[in-house]
Amino acid sequence: MSIRITQAQLMKKLSTLFTILFITNISFAQKDKTILKFDKKYYEAVDKWVAFTSDKDDSEISINFIYIDQQAGFTMNYECDAVITSDGLKKEKTLDNTNLKIRLTPNTGKVAILTPAQVKELALPEQPDWLKIYKRDAEKVSYLTRMGYHYNHVGASQFALKPLLKAYEKDPHFQGLEFELSYAYNALKQYEKAIPVLKKAIENNPENYYFFRELGFSYKNLNRIEDAEAIYQRGIILSDNNFEKSEMAVNMAQTYFELRNREKFDIWAKLTREYAEKGSRYAQYIDYFESKWDKK
Repeated sequence: MSIRITQAQLMKKLSTLFTILFITNISFAQKDKTILKFDKKYYEAVDKWVAFTSDKDDSEISINFIYIDQQAGFTMNYECDAVITSDGLKKEKTLDNTNLKIRLTPNTGKVAILTPAQVKELALPEQPDWLKIYKRDAEKVSYLTRMGYHYNHVGASQFALKPLLKAYEKDPHFQGLEFELSYAYNALKQYEKAIPVLKKAIENNPENYYFFRELGFSYKNLNRIEDAEAIYQRGIILSDNNFEKSEMAVNMAQTYFELRNREKFDIWAKLTREYAEKGSRYAQYIDYFESKWDKK
């Protein structure tokens, strides 16, 4: 039996086939977008392979490894460019004999952490060999303290605690460690945990005004106002840094503004103005508190 197809019928079939292919391609494209999830901050992807897109062209994908340099901080080491295909990720090009490192900053865009399967399909090692150079001191207190510092410095104190606590077990009075650990606790609103660290730090080094600054902050946020005031007073006496003095003073001024204690507020407002630069943020806070005193 023979079948005859008219020109109109043929065009209709071709149109249907084209529609199917077009929809299929859209489906592939939509699926491609889910292969990489750009949902992680760089500090969430330390010691991992990641995909990164350019701010100018998000179709350009580079494959990088993120690590922390003890001195320079968060760094991204370029490996290659890649493209998304219907089968997954594929290397597109590599810059030969190039050791391209990018120092990461707080405004760095989000990255996509590669899955083990994606690492394998790109023929990448689990971790690059050169990472050993940066990890050779990984168990040293100095290294762990620097890791905590870098996490704290970018506002990622939740990741600072692990290396800092590990270091604290080994040498609690290592230079800078107690400050970083207490700072992390305070940043995470774990004030009760910061206090014993700071008390021991002050016993060991009673001249370090940074310890008093952090301890006063802990007491203030636990509503232990008298303790906070006494500690800040000692910190201001010890400090040779007017900015730090103004920060401690404005914290107490704010506390007494919220408590509606005008006598105490005036004392700390005067101290803030004494140490803060004219027109600085802390001086402006005092102006604001005074302007709102009768309106609160």
